[in-house]
Amino acid sequence: MAYKVAVVGATGAVGREMLQILSERHFPVSEVIALASDRSAGGKVSFGDQDLTVQDLAKFSFKGVDIVLSSPGAKVSAEFAPRAAQAGAVVIDNTSHFRMDPDVPLVVPEVNPHAIAGYKKKGIIANPNCSTIQLVVALRPLHEAARVKRVVVSTYQSVSGAGKEGMDELFNQTKGVYVNDIPEKQTFTKQIAFNVIPHIDVFMEDGSTKEEWKLMVETKKILDPSIKLTATCVRVPVFVGHSEAVTVELERELSADDARALFKQQRGISVIDHRADGGYVTPVEIAGEDNVYVSRIREDSTVENGLSFWVAADNLRKGAALNAVQIAERLAKDYLGQ
Repeated sequence: MAYKVAVVGATGAVGREMLQILSERHFPVSEVIALASDRSAGGKVSFGDQDLTVQDLAKFSFKGVDIVLSSPGAKVSAEFAPRAAQAGAVVIDNTSHFRMDPDVPLVVPEVNPHAIAGYKKKGIIANPNCSTIQLVVALRPLHEAARVKRVVVSTYQSVSGAGKEGMDELFNQTKGVYVNDIPEKQTFTKQIAFNVIPHIDVFMEDGSTKEEWKLMVETKKILDPSIKLTATCVRVPVFVGHSEAVTVELERELSADDARALFKQQRGISVIDHRADGGYVTPVEIAGEDNVYVSRIREDSTVENGLSFWVAADNLRKGAALNAVQIAERLAKDYLGQ
């Protein structure tokens, strides 16, 4: 069976990645429609060897569309996603707007594919935050084997998480440093070139940022509400690829060797963990890769049943576009195709 698929936000970094992944994975499409704001309407985007003409989202009816892959920004999704669902489409939304709605499933296919069934309530499935996706993929095998009680995570998030504007700012500031230009700050609150910024999204009353809050509440919703999690989210001068330093406290003892074996068995994880120079993964190596990569697996002697490890993933692929397409694949196979 083939499906009529619309990609909303098709001219953005994630939207373009969605189109590329749909083509790469040979998703069964009868038609693909590229949608964006009126500013982008009439432009062209690539889908495999085809050029699609971008249509104006505001004027599109969604009649006859089966699946919508959406990454246009939360305010835009809040307006159009219910309209698309009302027209009969199932919306897989990459923005933050619907993630904590109790009637909208928040899904990572390797972790909680059963949750997809909840799409019938509102016709919408939420894609988690990019940092949450790679974290819960890594936590799942540990949680199933020994129950995760507490997580302490520090993220090292690339500028592509802030879109094209963030990538442009890093490029222009880096270039400017070499010619003694004063770095211009537009996307980020401080200079990002040759610097790190412990601030992603807005600050909340308790001193956390919203990005840190997302990691906590989304992990609870996807994996287990009893998990305690504290996060520090940091923007780093990397173009693509988010990394995380993770320490977990488990209910039961689990050795580093046992954890390594569990990671290797988990679908969607690749383990590169050699206790030698270069025996770990960094964002440069995993840009363009589909899997979540785990390295530096070791026991943490400061807490009972503690483990520490390093997680890296391509935030535009597994952290956004690929996860959405994987949801669409499970949706089509297990629900729409029946």
